Amino acid sequence: MLPSLYQLKRHPLLIRAHFKFTLVLTYAFPSEILRPLLPPGLTLDERQITGQPDIGFVAIALVETDHMRPDFLPAWAGSDFFLSGYRIFSRFQSNNGHNLRGLRILRSDTDSALMAMAGNMLTHYQYQHSKITRQRTGDRLTISVASPDGKADLELETDLAGPEELPAGSCFEDKRDALKFAGPLPFTFNYESETNSIIRVEGVREEWHPRLITANVKKATYFDQPPFASAEGGNKNLVSAFYLEGIPYYWKPGIVEKVQQKAAEIS
Repeated sequence: MLPSLYQLKRHPLLIRAHFKFTLVLTYAFPSEILRPLLPPGLTLDERQITGQPDIGFVAIALVETDHMRPDFLPAWAGSDFFLSGYRIFSRFQSNNGHNLRGLRILRSDTDSALMAMAGNMLTHYQYQHSKITRQRTGDRLTISVASPDGKADLELETDLAGPEELPAGSCFEDKRDALKFAGPLPFTFNYESETNSIIRVEGVREEWHPRLITANVKKATYFDQPPFASAEGGNKNLVSAFYLEGIPYYWKPGIVEKVQQKAAEIS
C-alpha cells in the first residue's frame, strides 16, 4: 500500500550534507509569546530570570550547504544551496521518559526551487523559494534574504574576526552559557496533526566549534509580525551570534511518536 501524503513528510531518508558555513542568530522573547506557537507534545525550552518574566528563544539559522543528498547517493550527486530557518528552542518528553531538547521549525527559506519542492514534500519545514544573496569581503559577511511574501526578509552584516563578545544587554552570562541556545540541537521536532504525533529527526554533527561574532541585523521582517511584534526591543532582543565553517552533517530518518494527550486537552 502506498503511503499517504502526510506520511511522506516524516523525513523518511538519511540525508547527508557539508556546511560551508553556518551562522546562528538567537533572539530572546517573553515565554508567553512563544508558548502558543508550539504544537501539542512540545514545551518551551525557557530560562527563568529572577525578578523578570520567563523567556524563550528563537534562532535564525543561516546555512550555506553543498552536496546535500540522500545517503545512498554519492557526494557528486548532491545539491548546493542556501538555507534560512526560524526555529523555537523546545523540549519533548518521549514515551520512554526521556526529556529531549530540540528545535521546532516555524519557517524555512531557500534559494533553490528544487529544495523548496523536495523539502515540502518530505518534511514539515515549510520551505519558501526566496532570493538570497551573500557576499564576503575579508572578514565582512553580508547576507540578504528577499522572501516571496515579504514576511521573512532579512538583511545583516557580520564581523567574523572581531572580539568574541555577546551583544549588549544579552541575557547570557558568557559564551559557554550562550552555546546552550545556539543550535543545532540534537533533534528537530515536527507535529503531525493527522495522527496527533511528534516527528523527531536527529541530526549528527562533527567538528562543531562555533565562534562568537558581531552581527548587525538591519532588517528581520519575521519579527515585525505577530506575535513577535508585541515584544519590546526589536533588534535589542538579539542575545547571541555564532559562526563556523566546514561542518560534516547528517540527519537520521524521522521517528514518529504519538502525543500522550490529545490536542484539545493541551490547548
